Amino acid sequence: MRPSRSLALAEGVLANIIWASTFVFVKLALTEAGPLTVAGLRYFAGFLLLVPLMVHRGDHRGSLLHGVGAGLAPIRSGDRKGAPLRRPWARLLLLGLTGYTIGNGALFWGLKYMPATTGSLLISLTPLPVLLLSILWLRERTTGPQIVGLVICLVGSFLFLSPGGSAGEPLGIGLGVIALLSFATFGTLGREAARDRRVDTLSLTAIPLGLGGGVLLLLAFPLEGIPDFSGSGWAIILWLAVINTAFAYLLYNHALKTLTALEMNVMFNLGPVGTALIAWPLLGEQLSAVQIAGMVMVILGVVGVQAGRESQ
Repeated sequence: MRPSRSLALAEGVLANIIWASTFVFVKLALTEAGPLTVAGLRYFAGFLLLVPLMVHRGDHRGSLLHGVGAGLAPIRSGDRKGAPLRRPWARLLLLGLTGYTIGNGALFWGLKYMPATTGSLLISLTPLPVLLLSILWLRERTTGPQIVGLVICLVGSFLFLSPGGSAGEPLGIGLGVIALLSFATFGTLGREAARDRRVDTLSLTAIPLGLGGGVLLLLAFPLEGIPDFSGSGWAIILWLAVINTAFAYLLYNHALKTLTALEMNVMFNLGPVGTALIAWPLLGEQLSAVQIAGMVMVILGVVGVQAGRESQ
């Protein structure tokens, strides 16, 4: 069922508020395990948490595979059978690789070399490539007011990033850029799947988590070894899996049925605001007056993008 616009906006804002804490929790988890391990455990555990819901959906056959199949619309005779991304399983695999294996793998690795707030800011730039992909791939129209709002967001983001960073940050930023491009692809493909209703929200959330998270774990254990988390470390992983992954991505994918790729992804710009407020007391990362001004511009820009849709 397609949510109303007001509900979709609320879901998008709530998901991004939740994700604002991700960078801080990941920084804490990285003190006990490698980045691929943390990312893989988070996403594959999120998938496992959603498995009972998928089993319940197919319980009249008693099969998880039937529950999965119930969420995948069949290829109709009029579809472009030669286009692999139109096939649900190929699309779900690509979503898992771009969103979790590459995107979050690179991001978590990059967080070893840059502050949490900087990582959040880099991901907030995702709407720029998403705008291009929305026009070329999704054929979604963008209004003038939305472009103005996006520009305000980007200016605010650059103001936020302008203060100098810590040593080793160029490597972190490079990895962040890889994550940025992967997330743009992930967001665009996710919007297409949600808009076309070929994949339901539960399958669109759970299956890419399982595929992408599983690949991360296959890479992590040989490269980083078996993790030895403390009790607090496992608590962080569990929180990331339940709240920041399973719950937040369900909100995100459900909102994508109504919001365009640009409208949803521009909300990533809210991330630095929440991350900075959390990182200040927990990680001791201070904010300058220029960064605060940048955050204000980001908020105004996000509002502008959403209000621009209403003028269509």
